[in-house]
Amino acid sequence: MKVLVTGGAGYVGSVSVEAILAAGHDVVVLDDLSTGHRAAVPDGARLDVGTYADGRVLGRLLEREEVDAILHCAARSLVGESGVDPGKYYRDNVAGGVALLEAARSAGVGRLVFSSSAAVYGVPETTPIPEDAPAQPINTYGETKRTFESAMAAYGQAYGLRSVSLRYFNVAGATERLGEDHEPETHLIPNVLGAIAGTSPALTLFGDDYPTPDGTCIRDYIDVADLADAHLRALEATDPADARTDEPLVCNLGSGGGFSVREVIEAAEKVVGMPVPHTIGPRRAGDPAILVADIARADAVLGWRPERSNLEGMIVSAWEWRRRHPAGYED
Repeated sequence: MKVLVTGGAGYVGSVSVEAILAAGHDVVVLDDLSTGHRAAVPDGARLDVGTYADGRVLGRLLEREEVDAILHCAARSLVGESGVDPGKYYRDNVAGGVALLEAARSAGVGRLVFSSSAAVYGVPETTPIPEDAPAQPINTYGETKRTFESAMAAYGQAYGLRSVSLRYFNVAGATERLGEDHEPETHLIPNVLGAIAGTSPALTLFGDDYPTPDGTCIRDYIDVADLADAHLRALEATDPADARTDEPLVCNLGSGGGFSVREVIEAAEKVVGMPVPHTIGPRRAGDPAILVADIARADAVLGWRPERSNLEGMIVSAWEWRRRHPAGYED
């Protein structure tokens, strides 16, 4: 099949492109390079610089390339920014997403896999979190993800769109060639490693008085290569001959377990052999004590299980990539 990957020059998107190509499929990347990197696009994929929110341009691209399926990874994704400038997030993640849906419908592309987020759950009532838990986002970013999931479901009912929404928890790690290079960086593991390397400020640990064994928040981590494998399986499940996506499918992606912030710090210190400079700050509003995924549905429906859920392994791959690319992609 030929797959269009929006955001394919970004962290998650580029590793997914790498996996799709390795499986023998053709890939076209659409990325405006506002946060992605030209150098991150794997060899064998063609890069088209532009935005998915321009429906006319996207429609022509889909028809010209004879695309079979879309992996939609592109989005605004900074939680703090989404509260300060919600218009940007509704314009890009929701209105832009609907433009993508319309372009796909006009071009006859009826298969879509969406990079959603655990942020749709907000503060969960139970843990591990199942997919049928209430979707109650507590920030604009999560609300835009929830809204686009609803739009996809409506397009499925009305127009026959076959779709999978994959709700990620915390993505980490790197492959041999591809790693995490964000500005600003908001993820814990790269900020821990940046603090060790001296390229980022000392880490602030937000709260050490949570009702957890060591007082710090517990989060579920998924290796980016495992995530890419789930993307590939989800794309294959949207085949019209496959009954798994006769109805819109939603799956959590995580490891099914969790690590505290202190455990991440300790693992990084063990891997690198240096202390993590850090301070203790107050809790952030809305941070739940524990966020862990129930991943049984991804196993049952997609046949997917994480194979790289060892925390130290994720940190090793991220640290090795950082050592090979001390200035990131430099593009």
